[in-house]
Amino acid sequence: MSGQPTYSELRDKIRLWAGELGFAQTGITGVDLGEHPAYLARWLAAGRHGSMHYMEKHGSRRGDPAQLIPGTLSIISVRMDYLWDGDDAEAVLENPGKAYISRYALGRDYHKLVRKRLATLAKRIEQELGEGTYRAFVDSAPVLERAIAEQAGLGWIAKNTMLISTTAGSWFFLGEIYTDIPLPEDTPQQTKHCGTCRACLDICPTDAFVAPFELDARRCISYLTIEHTGSIDKELRPLMGNRIFGCDDCQLVCPWNKFARFSQEEDFQPRHQLQDAELIDLFLWDEATYLQKTEGSAMRRIGYERWLRNLAVALGNAPGTPAVVAALQSRRDFPSALVREHVNWALACHDETGATGG
Repeated sequence: MSGQPTYSELRDKIRLWAGELGFAQTGITGVDLGEHPAYLARWLAAGRHGSMHYMEKHGSRRGDPAQLIPGTLSIISVRMDYLWDGDDAEAVLENPGKAYISRYALGRDYHKLVRKRLATLAKRIEQELGEGTYRAFVDSAPVLERAIAEQAGLGWIAKNTMLISTTAGSWFFLGEIYTDIPLPEDTPQQTKHCGTCRACLDICPTDAFVAPFELDARRCISYLTIEHTGSIDKELRPLMGNRIFGCDDCQLVCPWNKFARFSQEEDFQPRHQLQDAELIDLFLWDEATYLQKTEGSAMRRIGYERWLRNLAVALGNAPGTPAVVAALQSRRDFPSALVREHVNWALACHDETGATGG
């Protein structure tokens, strides 16, 4: 086609357009994910995915982009920073009466925002080239996004299994565009820069790291509070502290996060003062309030029942003030057996009993 850019020129334009759409970094890789599919297979075989059965169900497609989307030749990998200026996450963690929510979830749901920007980017590429197929993903399909990002040169998968950039730390979202256009590939990240540091491994409240670079999701607080649908192991409950949705400890102590960039996205700013909320206040929300306050938020995905379950655990770990005990007692007859079980456990932590069994 006359006037059509070369693929090398197109790659440069893609980086420019991605930057205009708010993506802080863009890399391109092929469909060979190196050692990562084999690592995934070993991780699944060890059962470290817990009840995330979808990980096993889509295992082979997750490790083979061309199997997921036949015809895929290139993957565009992008990052978007989400950390907001003025956060004092450590102060919330250190106050047992406060509710700690993973910082990525305090604003609007990133899936919709990032996917919309990726769709815009894909459309622009298609218009420029006049051909090609494009599929955008944001943590929404069997995609090894961190492996892809490492292959695309965006950073390395660290000891805490997060992707870390030497220039931006790890407080960012990832997204991908699968395409059948053979774009020039970037140099994969060849080295890991964790060195002898093990701050992330040592800080983990539940000892979820089996070894450096190996996470057992079944002990991870993010898994327990978000992915896990049933009863939380009684052995782990006291270790969860006041973390009610996710956990950021391994990022908070990572020395590379001194280079983290603040987000300019208004949608990632905290809403409803949830960055500094009281456990009791959140526990006393009725379901209508929960639905209203979490509308458009990643927190909506766990539902009201697990919201109360997580908060009951945190209140069991909080100082046993009369207000805490009264709040827990107000839920001791809650219709859900799952909630009642965790409420009764929390009351027992404060030498109180519920009126019903769990």
